[in-house]
Amino acid sequence: MGIIARFKEIMEANINALLDKCEDPEKMIDQYLRDLQNDFAKVKTETASVMAEEKSAKRKLDDCEAEIAKMDEYARRAVAAGNDAEAKQFLAKKANLVNERTALDQSYTMACENSMKMREMHDKLEADISELKSRQSMLKAKLSVAETKKKMNKLSSGIDQAGNHMAAFNKMEERVNRMMDEADAMEELNRSNETTDISSLEKKYEQQSNDAALDDELAALKAEMGMQ
Repeated sequence: MGIIARFKEIMEANINALLDKCEDPEKMIDQYLRDLQNDFAKVKTETASVMAEEKSAKRKLDDCEAEIAKMDEYARRAVAAGNDAEAKQFLAKKANLVNERTALDQSYTMACENSMKMREMHDKLEADISELKSRQSMLKAKLSVAETKKKMNKLSSGIDQAGNHMAAFNKMEERVNRMMDEADAMEELNRSNETTDISSLEKKYEQQSNDAALDDELAALKAEMGMQ
């Protein structure tokens, strides 16, 4: 089937509806993308050919119309010169060219229609390929996330099974921490007792120093008063 003959099939293709029906969208996208790229390559080749035919048909039509105008001008000049026989020859050729122009005009019209179809298919396929590539990347990203979640769920299940061991370890750790806290508290209390004992001794000897000073001052006072 030629690419032009497939015009209706390609233009009516609905990617979203097609993907919604398939069980494995990622594989379907890969396959459909390959098919579209193959069609796109054919469309490019066919488009170049059709565009060349359109340009050729237009050039032939323009040349024919120019030739018709020229024959008409020559016929007028021949009539003005009084050469009716030559004028008839120019008019006969003009009539043939007019018939030829009709065929050329039909060819050009058909070439224009084919060219328009090719451009429509080109734009449709290009858009479809772009959308499929986007969907392909999105699906692969989702698949990667799903695989990661699956692994995480598996690891989480293993962690849940180890929960009892972790709970026992936590209790042991809590017990050790309490023993450490009690030891730290006892050490702090011991340091406090030592400080209290030293403070008592300091006060004792400080009081003795004060008492000695008072005795000295009392002796000096008695000596001054002549009582010693």
